Amino acid sequence: MPISKPAMTMREEAYIKIITLMNNSLLTPGMVVSQRELMERTGSTLGAIREAIPRLEAEGLIITLRQRGLMIPSTDVAFVRNAYHLRRILEIEAIHEAITKLDHSMLNAWIKEHLRFLEILEASPTEEIADQVQTKDWQLHENLISLLKNDLITEVYRVNSIKVRMAKQSYLRVTTDNVVRVVHEHLAFLQALKEKNKKIAITAMEKHINNSLKLALGGSL
Repeated sequence: MPISKPAMTMREEAYIKIITLMNNSLLTPGMVVSQRELMERTGSTLGAIREAIPRLEAEGLIITLRQRGLMIPSTDVAFVRNAYHLRRILEIEAIHEAITKLDHSMLNAWIKEHLRFLEILEASPTEEIADQVQTKDWQLHENLISLLKNDLITEVYRVNSIKVRMAKQSYLRVTTDNVVRVVHEHLAFLQALKEKNKKIAITAMEKHINNSLKLALGGSL
């Protein structure tokens, strides 16, 4: 019989709910909230919120302000550049692994899915398709990192991804205006991986990350 996973604790549930609020721009950089506000927003108990806070503090996702509450860190230039620097290091390393370890059928499925997105987008870009590409964007990069088979790197990447999404998320989110560009950028490194051309795959991934960084810093493409 398969071994069942242990039940999630109330503290873990509270933590995940707070992270979800951050990922969906419902807790934004610079915002100050109280423990009770987090309790109300997440539907968690006050005790669970209090137990989740030390982990969030240790990960640099919340700052406790004496007698003022809890602050979501501001995403200044240093914050954004640091997050993207780490992202670049980890994802380029993942490209090295993907050349030899990425399952061929999975790679073909990703390419086929992106080509399907382009066919739909030629007819009419919709918010629904943009949301699907956004979800695929997050999953795709996480799956590449998983090829490293390093739990420590996976956890570091997970926390850093939250910080990347916090960095000017209004500029970075996949929308009907930028969805075609994002799909083409994905296809560039996916096709290179299929052809086992590491140099082109790395160059394409760097371009994808650099474009995102430029937008996060308030620039334009």
